[in-house]
Amino acid sequence: MNSLSLLIKNGNILTMEGRNYEKADILIENGKIKSIGEKLRAPKGAVVVDAAGKIVTPGLIDAHTHLGISENSIRWEGNDTNEMTDPVTPHLRAWDAINPMCESFRESVEGGVTSVIVSPGSANVIGGQTAAIKTGGANRIDDLIIKAPHSLKCALGENPKSVYGQGKKVAPSTRMATAAIFRETMFKAREYMEKKEKAEDGKKPDFNMKYEALIPVLKREIPVHYHAHRADDIHTAIRLTKEFNIRTVLIHSTDAHLITDDIKESGYPTIIGPTLVAKSKPEVKNKTFETVNILNQKGMYSAITTDHPVIPLQHLNVCAALCAQAGLPEDEAIKGITIYAAEVMGLADRIGSIKKGKDADIVVWDKHPLQSTAKAEVVLIDGNILHNIL
Repeated sequence: MNSLSLLIKNGNILTMEGRNYEKADILIENGKIKSIGEKLRAPKGAVVVDAAGKIVTPGLIDAHTHLGISENSIRWEGNDTNEMTDPVTPHLRAWDAINPMCESFRESVEGGVTSVIVSPGSANVIGGQTAAIKTGGANRIDDLIIKAPHSLKCALGENPKSVYGQGKKVAPSTRMATAAIFRETMFKAREYMEKKEKAEDGKKPDFNMKYEALIPVLKREIPVHYHAHRADDIHTAIRLTKEFNIRTVLIHSTDAHLITDDIKESGYPTIIGPTLVAKSKPEVKNKTFETVNILNQKGMYSAITTDHPVIPLQHLNVCAALCAQAGLPEDEAIKGITIYAAEVMGLADRIGSIKKGKDADIVVWDKHPLQSTAKAEVVLIDGNILHNIL
């Protein structure tokens, strides 16, 4: 349902902005939040949603997924997550492989998830460019993009080793080679960038699509999203980041609770998970729902991820609830899948909280979303009702 004006009234509003409302209204116009307060008037012709007795939150956000690039119920034909023919593929763009008509988009909306980052997988040392997108409202990926490229996906640890060293008998077969391949590529890309900037007309280096894709990273315009589970791999990500003076987000960070001081000193954000799955390989043996709380107690916030389809995206709130069960304060847990995720993504000016001027991505719940039986009854993206079971 599309409407230029919409009023959500009488809701218990959790804004993620430091002030909540026990019974208040949200006025939405042209896809944006116009105002929040008590007894707001609905403009003539506005759609009205009565949220009396309901909990109202921002749309949930997962900052690390493979939504639509690894499709539901399809074998290799619908899995475009990893280009396992070359360990260095920075020029690949996730949004060229995202299918917004995959049923997982609908399921995500029904679970209250309204924004995500879609990333290439972790087979390659440098896997490609990610995209921040909305999870509904169009059938064409171009119309769902918030920002693309959003970041550059890179991977450390077991995955590149297993794909290339064990599977293809080529580099990298060790962690040394993984780091060396990243270094060599970045050195060459920086040299290419400098030659291009200094060159006079007609003397620029031959076009190199891979290096072109790395220029925004070298210029700190977009961050690297490092797949790193084990403590030593996290330390390698920190080391490489400092060597090239780039921006970094630490993805998965299974061992983060073991090296909290080092992560805090680095200042790099973390996206924790997926935790609601078996310890399927050696580097995740220390995985625990306590990680987010341990970081929180040290003054650091984290985003919480499903790593969809590892955990289906519609269960993002359950992952946050289990972090709360493990000691994380409830308000911090819900922030880990709303405003903290938006801040890690660098998109908190648009999404992640209920605030005047932000995108009207809003969910009306039948109970607090950290309760395991909570249902998203109404879901709005950009002010449009995409799910409604009231």
